[in-house]
Amino acid sequence: MLTLIKATMMIIFLMVILLMALNLVSKKTFLDREKSSPFECGFEPMTSARLPFSLQFFLIAIIFLIFDIEISLILPIIITPKISSIPSISITMALFVIILILGLYHEWTQGALNWSK
Repeated sequence: MLTLIKATMMIIFLMVILLMALNLVSKKTFLDREKSSPFECGFEPMTSARLPFSLQFFLIAIIFLIFDIEISLILPIIITPKISSIPSISITMALFVIILILGLYHEWTQGALNWSK
């Protein structure tokens, strides 16, 4: 046990030494104007590189991901009748779908699904 602690301490010590050495050797200059400016075929940018982002599109994408993950949670229920009873699976599945529908209704009433405002 003592050798394991010694080996762990040596590894941590070596990691800290290497980390400090790498930070000293590989200092990058962030003040270089050419590297920090956006590149457009060698010309100065015509418009701002920071375009406004559609928050509505972001919300729709997040809602899609949430429902996509929930669908992946529903799929293993196909295998569970072999290990569990049908009534308990039916109740669990019904509660899960009801929660999904309530979440969709909440998003709809909050106006997150209305694309044009």
